[in-house]
Amino acid sequence: MNPPAGSRPRAAGRGGRPAVLSRERIVAAAVEILDAEGLEALTMRRLGTRLDVAAMSLYRHLPNRDALLTALVGHLFAEAVAEPVPAVPWTEALRLFALAYRRTLLAHPDAVPLLATHPVDVDTGLTLLAGLLERFAASGVARQDALTAVQSVGVYVLGHALAQVGRPLGTRPAAPVADPAVAAFYDEWFEAGLLAMVTGFERRLTA
Repeated sequence: MNPPAGSRPRAAGRGGRPAVLSRERIVAAAVEILDAEGLEALTMRRLGTRLDVAAMSLYRHLPNRDALLTALVGHLFAEAVAEPVPAVPWTEALRLFALAYRRTLLAHPDAVPLLATHPVDVDTGLTLLAGLLERFAASGVARQDALTAVQSVGVYVLGHALAQVGRPLGTRPAAPVADPAVAAFYDEWFEAGLLAMVTGFERRLTA
């Protein structure tokens, strides 16, 4: 039996029910594709297939692939700073931020070159880092000095992750290092550099 004139069949999700789309669901599916297949596989068509919807329906939520990548970067950064910032000195809060950001990057190695080339939106970043910046403010550190410290440490974390698992855009990164000795080398290297940065900022901002 044909559908009534003028009506359009809706894309069905798994189980025959109409797929319900949201920006959050789209971005979550994008993360799954990124982790499983790499950045080059992340197209609107592939995303539509993953969600059992027509690719065109995605554009109601995200107008193009660049918007998708921006949303994806924001989602991953939000994942990194999801835990509330404890009431600790800003030096410790900064160290905890670095460790959390690194964990997220190593958990999503295909995202490392993406974040290196698609910085987090400024307004989004400031909102997500509000708790960390408050720890600086509580110690009387000027906001611009706090931003410089946080941004510098963030770039260090990203650069170190690139050294460990990153590859140029368009290629898949190597699988996470399985050798405990190699992993320990990267961990010690990271900790040494992070300590030097945090200590340096502490001396500079409390002088």
